[in-house]
Amino acid sequence: MASDQIRQMVNFILQEAHEKANEIRVKTEHDFNLEKQTLVHEAKLSIQEEFAKKEKDREIQERIARSAEIGESNVKKMKLRDDMLQQLIADAGAKLGVVARGDNYPQLLQKLIVQGLIKIEEIEVTIYCRAEDSAAVSKVLPDAIAEYVEIMKRESGITLKPVVSMSSDAAKKLSDSTYGGVVLTACGGKIVCDNTLSARLQLVYEELLPSIRAILFPED
Repeated sequence: MASDQIRQMVNFILQEAHEKANEIRVKTEHDFNLEKQTLVHEAKLSIQEEFAKKEKDREIQERIARSAEIGESNVKKMKLRDDMLQQLIADAGAKLGVVARGDNYPQLLQKLIVQGLIKIEEIEVTIYCRAEDSAAVSKVLPDAIAEYVEIMKRESGITLKPVVSMSSDAAKKLSDSTYGGVVLTACGGKIVCDNTLSARLQLVYEELLPSIRAILFPED
């Protein structure tokens, strides 16, 4: 009888041990699977975040590259347009060179001198011109002074006695890039009136630039 009881106790203990071991095994597997799912889920999220970051970085780089290309294209377009406008001025200047060789050029010089004297409003004035225009300016200067005096007397009732002379400094002769015309100075060079053909061309160009752009670049 004692041996049967011992055997029953042993069997009971073994049964309890098996059940406990199975319970531990089931819990361990459950915890393992749960941990594995958690790790897999976190890994997926990490991969998705990394992919999203790389995609965002790629989009940013594409926008930067696209912006750089657009900027470079605009710079090239502006450079080409500026070159075209500068060529337009150069072509117009070349035509002014023809005017400076025409028969009416002396009369033009006289008008430019008179206009400069009116604008500069000084009694003692020095005139500068190109070397090739010296003879023509010297010839028309007396008539230009007389015309200026007559205009001022008519407009103000005052008879002026301006002292207008040509510069004898060969180093200060105007360059051919002025296309002709004159520069008038007074007060030791502190007052300057640039009435060269290149200066007049630049004034006309700036005034007409919006219209020129509209004609040359209508897409703007």
